[in-house]
Amino acid sequence: GKMGFFAHSVTTVRDTVSELIEVIPCKICGDKSSGVHYGVITCEGCKGFFRRSQLPTVSYSCSRQSNCQIDRASRNRCQHCRLQKCLAQGMSRDAVKFGRMSKRQRDSLIAEVERHRQQQQQQLQGDAQTVLSYPTKNRQDRSPQLLQPMAPTYSYSGDAELLTYAADIHPYLMCSPNDSQVPAMIYRTSGISPTSRSQGRGDNAGFDSRQSSHDMMGIHPYSGLEDPYSLYPHSLRNIDELCASIVRSHRETSQYRVEELQALRWKLFSREEIQAYQSKSVDEMWQHCAIRLTDAVQFVVEFAKHIPGFRMLSQNDQIALLKTGSMEVVLVRMSRFFNTENNTVFFDGKFAGTEVFKSLACGDLIAAVFDFAHGMCALKLTEQQIALFSALVLINADRPCLEDRSKVQRVQRSVESGLTHILHRDNQESLIHKLYQKMGVLRSLCSLHMEKLHWFSQRYPLTAHSLFPPLYKELFASEAELLPGTTH
Repeated sequence: GKMGFFAHSVTTVRDTVSELIEVIPCKICGDKSSGVHYGVITCEGCKGFFRRSQLPTVSYSCSRQSNCQIDRASRNRCQHCRLQKCLAQGMSRDAVKFGRMSKRQRDSLIAEVERHRQQQQQQLQGDAQTVLSYPTKNRQDRSPQLLQPMAPTYSYSGDAELLTYAADIHPYLMCSPNDSQVPAMIYRTSGISPTSRSQGRGDNAGFDSRQSSHDMMGIHPYSGLEDPYSLYPHSLRNIDELCASIVRSHRETSQYRVEELQALRWKLFSREEIQAYQSKSVDEMWQHCAIRLTDAVQFVVEFAKHIPGFRMLSQNDQIALLKTGSMEVVLVRMSRFFNTENNTVFFDGKFAGTEVFKSLACGDLIAAVFDFAHGMCALKLTEQQIALFSALVLINADRPCLEDRSKVQRVQRSVESGLTHILHRDNQESLIHKLYQKMGVLRSLCSLHMEKLHWFSQRYPLTAHSLFPPLYKELFASEAELLPGTTH
C-alpha cells in the first residue's frame, strides 16, 4: 500500500548509521545490538539495565569474587558485575551522542562493521543450506514497520514452553509425520530454534528469526496450527500459566518498573523547563510527542507478540488489532506513570503537568487523557490486573478489518477468563464492569486523538508527512490524510 512506500522513503542518515551499528553485537553481553547507548554499542536489555543502574537509589554488590562472566544467558545473574562491565566498556550518563562522533571513532566503527560483515558472510554461506529448508513468506506486507521485532530485551522462552506443553496433550498436532517443518515454524516465532533449545542455549544455533534479513516481519502465521489454548481443557493450571505468561510479558515490556517510577515521583520540571516546552512551536511539540508515543507503542507491540495465541492469528489480524488497540494500551499503561497527588505524568524523565503540553494546542485531549489516568489510578489495580486488562484491550474481536473473527474471539475468551480468574482470586470481581466502562472511554479518547491528528495534518502537512516516525503514521494516519495535496 501507499503507506508502506512513505514509511520507506523517509529513511534518514541516522537509519543507515544504526543499520551499520546493529551488525556488531552488544559489547556487554553479545546479544543483538540496537545502536549506541550511553556511548557504547549495546542491546536494548543492557541499555535499560544501565539506565536503571544510574538511579540514585540503586547500589549493587557481588556475592562471588566480582569477576562473574557476563553474556546473553548469564547477564541477569549478577548486577554488580554487569554494571562493572558497562563502565569498563565506557558507558556513561553523559556520553556524547552518536551524531557527534569524531571522524576517527567513526572510521574505526566502520572498520569493525566491515570485519564483522565478513565473518557473518562466511557463517551465512555455511548456514545457507539449513535456512533454505524453511518455508519463507516473502510477500511485502502493507505494514512493514509495525511488526518488525524490536531488539528483544529478554530472551523469551515462555511461548515455546507453553507450546511444548500443548504438544504433550496432542503430540500429533505438532508433528505430522510428513511435515518436519511444523515444529521449526513454532520455534521461529520465539527466536529459539529446536536445536538450540535442546542444548539449552538460545544463541546462533539453527534458525533465529531475528537474524534472517529477508524475513524481518517478526510475525509468522502458524500454518495449520491451532492455538494451544483452544485445545486445553480450561483447568486452573492453564489459566495460571496464561496469566503468568501475560504478566511476565507486561513486566518485561513496561519501560519502567513501578518501584523506579515511585522513586522518581517528586522529580518535577522547573519553571524554566516548562517554559521551554511551552515555547516550542505547535509542529515541533507534535513531532516531539509523536516520537515519545511511538517509543511507547513499540513496547506494546512487543507485549502483544507474547500474549499466548496472538501470534497464531493471521498477519492481517495481528496488524488490525495493533492498529486500533496499541494506543489504547499506551493510555492504560500511562496510569502507571501518573502521580495523582499533583496531577502529573512521567514524560521525558520527569513528572509533567498538563501545562507542559500547552503548545500541542490540544487542551481538551490532554485534559481528557489526564482525567482518564486519574480514574484508572483510582481503581488501584495491581500490576497483574493491569497486565491482563491491557491484553484484553488489545484482543478484541469487534475491531474493524479482521479476517478471522472467530479465532480472535477464542484468544479473547482465554484472556477474559484469565482476567476473571485473577479478579476472583483477589476478591475483586466488582472491578470487572468498571474495567469494561473504561474500555468505552478509551475508544472515545482514541477517536479524539485521530480528530486532532487530522486537524494537525491539514495545518502542517509537511511535518505530518515527512517528520513523524513511520510507525506513528502507519498506525494513526489514514492514507488520505498524509497524501500531500488532498483536500477534505
